[in-house]
Amino acid sequence: MVSLFIFLRNVFGFMLCVFLLGGCASPREKVTHDPWEGFNRGVYVFNDTLDKYALEPLAEGYRAVTPDPVETSIGNFFSNLGDVGSFFNNLLQFKLTAAGNDLSRIAFNSTMGIAGFFDVASDFGYPKSQEDFGQTLGAWGVNSGPYLVLPFLGPSTLRDTGALPVGYFLNPVNYVEPSSDQNILTVLGIVKTRAQLLKASSVRDTAALDPYIFTREAFLQRRANLVRDGQPAKEDEDLDKLLDG
Repeated sequence: MVSLFIFLRNVFGFMLCVFLLGGCASPREKVTHDPWEGFNRGVYVFNDTLDKYALEPLAEGYRAVTPDPVETSIGNFFSNLGDVGSFFNNLLQFKLTAAGNDLSRIAFNSTMGIAGFFDVASDFGYPKSQEDFGQTLGAWGVNSGPYLVLPFLGPSTLRDTGALPVGYFLNPVNYVEPSSDQNILTVLGIVKTRAQLLKASSVRDTAALDPYIFTREAFLQRRANLVRDGQPAKEDEDLDKLLDG
């Protein structure tokens, strides 16, 4: 217990330092969709440090020891769980055809695909969709709000942050018993996701003059694209207008 307290004290002390350093950084041109840039950069530094010394090595080790077919099956398993959230969010957006597609994927992959380890649904003509409650709020006309970097979780927006409790509720992993199995699945899902992003993070680190801005703009444009279901933005819309609804 004492060790845990010391660890948490050190973590929060470090976070406080990077927040203060971010807030005292040299002035930058204000960006409308990132009014809290000083705070966000501080959290970004914290997350990047945690990633560099913990998550990235774990992801590289996972990729090194896991055969490609097994890694694919693990990805399929978590993708099948994600279809549950997509199904409910498509229903909430009144996309009944897409919701039916998601339900078919869950049915085929959970049975013929052996608990989702094999993606037979895609072979049957039921493509993967990706919907979350943040996208649902966007479809309902809720503005994205300012860009926000969350400790441990990474890039977000005010709208997507508010949607997190619903996402937690719709994640089947959070209903697994006993809790030890739930913890194992949660950690495995995090490491699996980080392993999938190894190439992308390498490109960011080598190609971007400012990795923070690169990450921010890539994230915001992707989220705006997801809310529009891949439809192109109107010619007179810039990123700030899209984010502000």
